[in-house]
Amino acid sequence: MQGKIFWLGHASIRIEADTVIYIDPWKVKGEPRADLILISHAHHDHFSPGDIKKLRKKDTVIVGPADCISQLKGDVRTMAPGDAITVGAVKIEAVPAYNPHKPYHPQANRWLGFILTVEGKRIYFAGDTDLIPEMKGIRVDIAILPVGGTYTMTAAEAAQAAALIHPEVAIPIHCGDIVGTMEDAKEFHRLTPVPVEVKTPS
Repeated sequence: MQGKIFWLGHASIRIEADTVIYIDPWKVKGEPRADLILISHAHHDHFSPGDIKKLRKKDTVIVGPADCISQLKGDVRTMAPGDAITVGAVKIEAVPAYNPHKPYHPQANRWLGFILTVEGKRIYFAGDTDLIPEMKGIRVDIAILPVGGTYTMTAAEAAQAAALIHPEVAIPIHCGDIVGTMEDAKEFHRLTPVPVEVKTPS
């Protein structure tokens, strides 16, 4: 499954399974078009209506928190932490993503990370988050974690998160654009006690 996961730079992910899934598309090329788009929160580098428009088809489903979904039309579905829905063959669980001690992503906003079940594999997209207690309960095969610091976990904190979650493989993102560098991804790889795949933006 990890070969079907593409990092598009910053925090954007595409999963090319039977369902084409984008998470937080930003500065995307527009192909392939999306069956499902997930939005974690309202910051411009995660919720980009222009990029969503590039990717949408007539039947594309868009899922995200209320403050984003309220700005969109079409087949749009609101989620909050703790919710679970199924779209086609994909099960989506919304989980908390927040900064406990920084102002950028308040827990009160009820912004999201996601656990997707795709082709039998559970994939965790952490969203913009710090190391939070809820991660202790997350059990997945693949964990996609922010490592760039400032607005999210640092590489060292993300390594702690990976140790808690203990996936089959961890993938670092949220570096190399706006905040963080690819050195953060390498540092995460060095510190993390589970297998890591450092992807090249595509």
